[in-house]
Amino acid sequence: MIPPAILEGITGFFQSGSNQPAQILSFHPVSGGSINQAFQIKTNHGNFFLKYNDASRFPLMFQKEAKGLELLRNSGTVNVPEVLLAAEAGKHSFLLMEFINSAPMKDDFWDDFGKSLAALHSHKAEKIGLGHDNFMGSLVQQNNFHESWITFFIEERLEPQVKHALEKNAISKTDILAFERLYQKLGDIFPKVSPTLLHGDLWSGNFMVNHQGKPCLFDPAVYYGHPEIDIAMTTLFGGFNQRFYEVYNRHNPLEKGWQYRLDIYNLYPLMIHLNLFGGGYLGAVRRILGGF
Repeated sequence: MIPPAILEGITGFFQSGSNQPAQILSFHPVSGGSINQAFQIKTNHGNFFLKYNDASRFPLMFQKEAKGLELLRNSGTVNVPEVLLAAEAGKHSFLLMEFINSAPMKDDFWDDFGKSLAALHSHKAEKIGLGHDNFMGSLVQQNNFHESWITFFIEERLEPQVKHALEKNAISKTDILAFERLYQKLGDIFPKVSPTLLHGDLWSGNFMVNHQGKPCLFDPAVYYGHPEIDIAMTTLFGGFNQRFYEVYNRHNPLEKGWQYRLDIYNLYPLMIHLNLFGGGYLGAVRRILGGF
């Protein structure tokens, strides 16, 4: 059931921009991730996607997600749902977006996906990071600006998750030493980077096929960083079609040794999953660290 305050907020939003009275005709639950309640809402103004949560659980999560989607949309390179409203109503916060109808993949789906991600990664910034923190899953993602990709990756990505895991007794002191050994070697492993706009959480559960048969991205964890981060995320939990990587590389050639670096980048989402879902991910973390 959708809280009445949210329904009132939605009808008030549509009513304020139209002479036509706003009516919610129906709504039903849909898949929307593991932490939020999600619904398709049918109104006399169209069909929309809604997700909501307790406002006190994840402060400003939806507002920051809206900012990330707008950054992606404004790049003009990838398809994302249009954000209509990110707001609070009573004890809840909510995000109202365009509802994306799905269709079968076009024959050139993976070519289009690889080309559009390469185009997204052509959007540059002077510094690594972002002007605000956001979320990766339900955990805060720090985006403090850095000049160095290595210090950003250590201090804003790995170290907060390592600290969190240690506080939960989810990793050992031996694991801490393994991370520290890795840190010492990153200068010889990571290439220099011109910070690029990233989706930030680009695994197979965060895109869908839209009504045109093209890729549509959602649930971003946006910042400016190394493009190989997005590529690495695509290899988790099943991976993308090989054609995606071939076309991406044609439009934005990755530096030599990129395949070797993917596991290192994926330590970050694996540590996120370890902290959120438990020790089932510790083996993968240790396997990667064991290579260094």
